[in-house]
Amino acid sequence: MDSALSTVGLPIALGIIMLGLGLSLTLDDFRRVGRHPRAVVVALACQLLLLPAVCFGLVLLFDLPPLLAIGMMLLAASPGGTSANLYSHLFRGDVALNVTLTAINSIIAIVSLPLITNLAIAYFDADSSVSLQFTKVVEVFAIVLLPVALGMAIRSARPAFAARMDKPVRIASAVILGILVLGILIDQRDNVVEYAAQVGAAATLFCVMSLAVGYLVPRWAGVTERQAVASSFEIGVHNATLAIYVAVEILDETEISIPGAVYGLIMFFIAAAWGLVLTRYLVRTDERVPADA
Repeated sequence: MDSALSTVGLPIALGIIMLGLGLSLTLDDFRRVGRHPRAVVVALACQLLLLPAVCFGLVLLFDLPPLLAIGMMLLAASPGGTSANLYSHLFRGDVALNVTLTAINSIIAIVSLPLITNLAIAYFDADSSVSLQFTKVVEVFAIVLLPVALGMAIRSARPAFAARMDKPVRIASAVILGILVLGILIDQRDNVVEYAAQVGAAATLFCVMSLAVGYLVPRWAGVTERQAVASSFEIGVHNATLAIYVAVEILDETEISIPGAVYGLIMFFIAAAWGLVLTRYLVRTDERVPADA
């Protein structure tokens, strides 16, 4: 990938996105877990255990090349993206639960993302040409958590400013992701058709299955409908920008970023279509959930 885009633009882009996430968080979002644990525990179990297993099955089913397979597993290990809250709001999910899950998942991902990615590297990459070492894990930790902490500090000190910046930052996040995807596609233009043919079906199916698992498993576990809608988008809308950053900057393999780029292109449309399915066919009641649910 172009050096200016990857070494300067990509870290800045991810930092802006994570800063925007921090602007939407308070310490009470973490405390809420103890008051409403079931929805949080079920959603995190889906995110951390079930989805990587589903993704691994898809990778084997489609017999993806090693680097693309690692990219798929990296995507599966990435926490929910900032767009999850927006989709949850649009389709009557419990947005407070989304915020809570994003907060907790962003912390857990510091451990789970390197673990799942390194397991994928060990399984698929026979010659061990890439690795996610401890120093690189610290780098991911910094690029994810420091902007979030800064955003939370700004919200605590200037809540009105944080509220005003919410919509602009969300729009900027979507634009930034689009620019990153375009940059990757241009960089890999000689192989983009082949990559799309190889990973497009797997990424699409993974997105659909993530959204469906995120709704159906919580409902089966007795979670309310609004909370299940929130879980669906939190689990199904992955942070593709983080996956792209780790692939390009940490692992230094643009090919590993291809699944994240393809997913970033299709996710917005699939999530919107899924939201319509939820509101028209699956969600039957207008449940009222307390504001701190």
